[in-house]
Amino acid sequence: MNRPGRWGGDGKARSSTVVTMADVARFAGVSTMTVSNVINGRPRVGAATRERVLAAISELGYQVNLAARHLRAGRTGVVGLAVPELERPYFGQLAGRLADRFEAHDLRIVMERTGASREGELNAVAFSRLRMYDGLILSVVDIDPAELGQLRTDAPVVMIGERALPSRFDHVMMANVDGARQATAHLLATGARRVAMIGGDPGGSATMPALRAEGYLAAHTEAGVSVDPRLNVPSTFRLQDGYDAIRSLIDRGIGFDAVFALTDVVALGALRALADAGLRVPDDVQLVGFDDIDEAPYLIPSLSTVNPGHEEMADAITSLLIAQLSNGPTGEPQEVIVPAQLITRGTTKPLN
Repeated sequence: MNRPGRWGGDGKARSSTVVTMADVARFAGVSTMTVSNVINGRPRVGAATRERVLAAISELGYQVNLAARHLRAGRTGVVGLAVPELERPYFGQLAGRLADRFEAHDLRIVMERTGASREGELNAVAFSRLRMYDGLILSVVDIDPAELGQLRTDAPVVMIGERALPSRFDHVMMANVDGARQATAHLLATGARRVAMIGGDPGGSATMPALRAEGYLAAHTEAGVSVDPRLNVPSTFRLQDGYDAIRSLIDRGIGFDAVFALTDVVALGALRALADAGLRVPDDVQLVGFDDIDEAPYLIPSLSTVNPGHEEMADAITSLLIAQLSNGPTGEPQEVIVPAQLITRGTTKPLN
């Protein structure tokens, strides 16, 4: 049916016109409340009426104004995700998992980079309201626990990170020590006796490198195998660092028959260095990473690694933040430690 005025002769809204819910209601011959019920998935609409409203929405090109909806509710519809780096696959894949979950709540994820610095992390919390986030998910690397307790913000916040952080914020953690222990124990159980560790920080504070080094050392103690301190190669967590660590061991003549890389990205660099040195994986040198990034099964050979509980972590983060958004402060801050699981693939030998 043709419509005068704002509609063209084909019955569709002109491109310069914003179509409103009232327009859809008039076009479908129903009330505005009925259109709202259809858009929000409420059950109080008959099938035939629902189909007529959906057809009108399609015909007119109506789009729900989520921004206006959220602002009327005192929200922006945006959740901030502040992470150390945007380049690391782990954080990109975490963002994807969280985006899937928050979209079910009409919320969108916006990422920002802290640079793994104290200043960047503190600013992410302090300015979260100015950036119009309804809530913030912060990956903590460098903030001192005492500083967290002094932060003044009324925004819902969930911390993620590698270490225990006594504070007033909910916190979701990986089982770093146990994951590293599982990885190293598997290498020792399959016959390795000189396991190099790339990126560990034995004796350091409760950071990720220190916690994973703790698990590495615990596995050696349990197996009754001594550790050559020269097998720990300090490193950051780029591809090149994994490559350089292996070259350093070879160039210094330090023998090793297995490698525990603290992240999968480091493991990728190590795998290439081993190939360039003519060392076969896993026959000559076994290799285990940590993170179970999406690319791990597709390497040649496929990468054995520690899955830190990706889905469970995303579920916990979402649940905690949605609870704060819905109900306000939830009382005592919650700390959730997600179990880790070793995934054995082609870079390690099978157990006898």
